[in-house]
Amino acid sequence: MENYIDIKTGYRSQWTGLQGAPVTSYITGSIPFGNDFVGGDAAALSGGNEANPYSRLYTQNYEASAPHHGIGFMAISDQAGPISTTNLDITYAYHLGLSSTFNLSLGVEAGGNHVSLNTSMLTLENPLDPAIVNGNNSQWKPDLGVGIWGYSSNYFFGVSALQVLSQNRYFTTSNNTTSQAKTVPQFFVAGGVKLFLNEDVTLMPSTLVKFISPLPVTYDINMKMTFRDRFWIGAAYRNGDAIAGMFGLNISSLINIGYSYDYTTSALRTVSNGTHEIVLGLMLNNHDHLIAPPHGF
Repeated sequence: MENYIDIKTGYRSQWTGLQGAPVTSYITGSIPFGNDFVGGDAAALSGGNEANPYSRLYTQNYEASAPHHGIGFMAISDQAGPISTTNLDITYAYHLGLSSTFNLSLGVEAGGNHVSLNTSMLTLENPLDPAIVNGNNSQWKPDLGVGIWGYSSNYFFGVSALQVLSQNRYFTTSNNTTSQAKTVPQFFVAGGVKLFLNEDVTLMPSTLVKFISPLPVTYDINMKMTFRDRFWIGAAYRNGDAIAGMFGLNISSLINIGYSYDYTTSALRTVSNGTHEIVLGLMLNNHDHLIAPPHGF
């Protein structure tokens, strides 16, 4: 969505204090292509970059960006007890202006997913457990995701699907179906708006709804308060799981950083000390010297 190279890397330690709790690290990147977009103003404003991306003036003068392409990558590593998962994907999106102030992008991700089981971390009642012994404890599977994203200066919405290609996950080589597990598609619906309290302060409520059969539908409700283009704070509620506080700082036209802390509200709160996540962002080739992403919802 932005006309610079956007790199983000993060680390998340979930349910600290619980042995074997998930730990996730990741790096993502996106690169725009299209002379009319990359060579123009990041905010599609003919007057240049005088307007603060979070200001009312910016939204009044906003114009949809020129049609353009984006390519990117994702590398995600997740460790949960004895099971390690790694996703390596490339991404592509095409952004099209449907009106003078609205863009719609269509995207796809494709790559591979690697799952491995560290049997040395397991204590088995039966040392020759057929679900484990002589099994395929390290395996690659194809990965595919699709989505659409609509955005303007003061609102966005999106629909996406991950793990579109359902895959059997089993570590044994036997045909016993009780030892099999299968990935299922995961569907997400998101949306949010930007509301102005004054010229310098905005509120940004948003929500994310997750559909993963056969689990119950879950949702996040979020609120961010942004102070010009330098600093933001926020809070979130995830039904049946956690409440969170977060903040972010746009340090310069190169670096931004964000942090969140989740307080567990589920039954795990008796053993969990909460969840910490930190994200570092880099805005490379940022020729407009933007401090904040214009579409930084």
